[in-house]
Amino acid sequence: MLKSSLPLYLLFSLLAFAAAPGHSQSNFPGSKVSLVSEEFVYETAPFPSCHASTLVEVAPGQWLSSWFGGTDEGNKDVGIWLSQNKNGKWTPPKLMAEGVIDANTRYPCWNPVLFKSQEGKVFLFYKVGPSPREWWGMLRTSTDNGNTWSQPERLPEGVLGPIKNKPVQLADGTILSPSSTETRESWKAHIERSVDSGKTWEILAIDPKTEYDVIQGSVLTYPNQKLQMLCRTKQDRIAAVWSEDNGKTWGDFTLTNLPNPNSGTDAVTLSNGWQMLVHNPVTRGKQSDNGRQKLVVSLSEDGKKWKEMYVLEDQYRGEFSYPAIVQAADGTAHITYTWNRKKIRHVVLKLEK
Repeated sequence: MLKSSLPLYLLFSLLAFAAAPGHSQSNFPGSKVSLVSEEFVYETAPFPSCHASTLVEVAPGQWLSSWFGGTDEGNKDVGIWLSQNKNGKWTPPKLMAEGVIDANTRYPCWNPVLFKSQEGKVFLFYKVGPSPREWWGMLRTSTDNGNTWSQPERLPEGVLGPIKNKPVQLADGTILSPSSTETRESWKAHIERSVDSGKTWEILAIDPKTEYDVIQGSVLTYPNQKLQMLCRTKQDRIAAVWSEDNGKTWGDFTLTNLPNPNSGTDAVTLSNGWQMLVHNPVTRGKQSDNGRQKLVVSLSEDGKKWKEMYVLEDQYRGEFSYPAIVQAADGTAHITYTWNRKKIRHVVLKLEK
């Protein structure tokens, strides 16, 4: 047994500090990731449970964040909520959508995704339905950066919208929305592609015969029309798949060396061409709260070799999961994530050379 001359209360304090979020940094090609700020999007809300946040910068320094909230995930009272950030302060949560069908039928809402197109339209995608196996895609849009919104509309049959993570719009205007389907037999990822600013969508299968269960992709961009998608899996590792033609066709999924406890991830291509990933870097276990008690930020130059750069959370118990990440106009990285299913955490990081 390890013996220590330190008093127990001091030893525990040091161990807690070492595990606290924001106290772990690593160099990456002469760079480091450092904390700019951290806060909760809200302190109090008219719902006890929340999950699956998303965020978008609608103008320099102006943000929207959305998530689902209610008594618990999958309950009929779960709706989509939204908060605006202007001048550094988040507005109180505003209810944006409910799953009310008629006087006798109501379903839960799921997984909102915010996206602003090159044309200036803000999209709020979300899902409604009894479960991820039976849900359908919904959409609201805004042309004034989220101050006013269109009425909810159902997406075309078979189009689900982005399942968890933001779409990517290419230089030619093509929008690639990472989507996926879940059945009792398997999980499959696909792309929903639009060349007319989101008016119509084409569904592109990705490695439909893969042996891996893959959902909730993030799309990353590289030079020469090369793209990568990273996905959550049931196989204890993040899966990757590549495209060489701007997402028109895709190769086969392979498992990376990045652990994944069957939990959502998100990633973004930075302005310097590097890739930044937010993920739970462990596998599931009976003593680990399903692997969601640690959340980190990793960097890569090529999408293959990743370096853990910053620890957002590292606790003995708890759930810190379902991150969303975007790079702001000022170069900082903004991240939101589920904090113990009670609040949405907002963290701003700076990449320094």
